[in-house]
Amino acid sequence: MLRSIRLRSAAMLLTFLLPVAAAQAQPAPWPARPLRIVVAYPPGGISDSVARALADKLSTQLGTPVVVDNRGGAGGSIGMDAVAKAAPDGYTLGFSSISPLALNPHLGKQAYDPARDIAPVASVMYSPVVLLATPAFAGKDFKDLLAAAKAKPGSLRWSTSGLATVGHIVLEQVRHGAKVEFTHIPYKGGGQQLTDALGGQVEVISTNLSGTVMQHIQSGKLRPLAVGAPARVEALPQVPTFAELGLAPANLNSLFGVFAPARIPADVLLRLNTEINQALRAPDLRKKLLDADNVPTGGSAADFARQIAAESANNARIIKAANIKAE
Repeated sequence: MLRSIRLRSAAMLLTFLLPVAAAQAQPAPWPARPLRIVVAYPPGGISDSVARALADKLSTQLGTPVVVDNRGGAGGSIGMDAVAKAAPDGYTLGFSSISPLALNPHLGKQAYDPARDIAPVASVMYSPVVLLATPAFAGKDFKDLLAAAKAKPGSLRWSTSGLATVGHIVLEQVRHGAKVEFTHIPYKGGGQQLTDALGGQVEVISTNLSGTVMQHIQSGKLRPLAVGAPARVEALPQVPTFAELGLAPANLNSLFGVFAPARIPADVLLRLNTEINQALRAPDLRKKLLDADNVPTGGSAADFARQIAAESANNARIIKAANIKAE
């Protein structure tokens, strides 16, 4: 009798305790605390501005603060290393171009493995790469540029913002695809590159489209010959893409997106992707991107990962063929 009462009491106690234990075992609903977006560039640039605008949208949509943490340096690799080493719980994200995953690893050893340590979440925007003629080149279009380069190999100077940049990869793809020679003039950043281009120190320049560049195009000081983008750029509808000109491998642009540490829970990754796509549909955020001559993208995490893999393979081939070395 006593044993029976004890068994019933134990059973009742277990009945009360099991739901409590189960509740304690369940993870807290995400998000339960603020999120952090590591921006792989210094404060003040368009990347930082877009990341902060996106953080504001996500904060409103998720109902929790989303703070920005700038970790610039090494072409974005320092910021992405911070993301790779963070806990894979959805509370630390990264905002960067895809270069730290698709370009930098082919130029030297990285502190992280792009395929093993980083999870693409969603693409956010692309910044077109535009090829511009300076006052030193009298030709009217890209066909004239190739003709001049073939007539006098190496006589035309093509400047980029630096060795192993996207603009340099475009140059090498044109050189390889069109079988022409240019003299590469690499700079350490875009400021002096643009100043010298306006002064006619080089014949052509490859750079990302920006408000400043557009001003010089509109004034006639620089003339667009081709653009790297999936389609013609709205601000330059008369300018063909490299793909239209028969040089699809040179049709590159700077693609930016949001990343997370690998092994992030699948449901959190999907939620983040959904929220980012929703933010990119907001008229004010789209306007901010378009006004800065960037194009909003979006899409699934899987599509973003495929884009990164394809560009990485393309970069690996051209870097090896051209024997490109990082600065």
